Amino acid sequence: MLVKERMKHPVITVKPDMPIMDVLNLMKREKIRRTPVVDGHGKLLGIVSDKDLLNAGPSTATSLSVWEINYLLSKIKIQDVMSKEVITVHEDTPIEEAAYIMASNKIGGLPVVREDGGVIGMITETDLFKILLEMMGAREPGVRLTALVPEKVGVLAVVTEAIAKEKGNIVALGMFSGDESTNRVLTLKVQGLPAETLQALVEPHVEKVTDMRTCC
Repeated sequence: MLVKERMKHPVITVKPDMPIMDVLNLMKREKIRRTPVVDGHGKLLGIVSDKDLLNAGPSTATSLSVWEINYLLSKIKIQDVMSKEVITVHEDTPIEEAAYIMASNKIGGLPVVREDGGVIGMITETDLFKILLEMMGAREPGVRLTALVPEKVGVLAVVTEAIAKEKGNIVALGMFSGDESTNRVLTLKVQGLPAETLQALVEPHVEKVTDMRTCC
């Protein structure tokens, strides 16, 4: 899966000379937390988040009046508070690479740009959460089983083949790091088999079944 398959597009962008209150109202209306800042040709100049905008206001301990505060805020432009060093990805970036970049840099979203710097989308942590829901079959009914499996070639094929022989339909499957380098955590969701049958099929091929539940 590539970024272009899950990015938001067309993306909501703002200009650098926009007042911060206008952009904050835009974000609230569109229910977004960050937006790229572009020039007149759609080329990326920076990025601004709702936190950037909220932190640009006076301290709550200020002695200024409401009118003075509003006047000062009206003078602050996006170019004054935006982040100019922006981490970006291309539309053909694998989705897991985008997730790794976001996690490593502790950021919640990445502008998606063309080679010429034009912004064509945004990929955010919300998009990644939706992918996780799909991968784990969160909205699918079935029996959810988690097991510790040995780290060796072919173990996944053996487990899935055993389920398929009994006409079980695997609707979700994920492999995760185990508690040691010699094992992995396998989580799968299966339709068409009762929990007891699924456990009996899987147990001979895994180190331990650690969790099993029926999800509606």
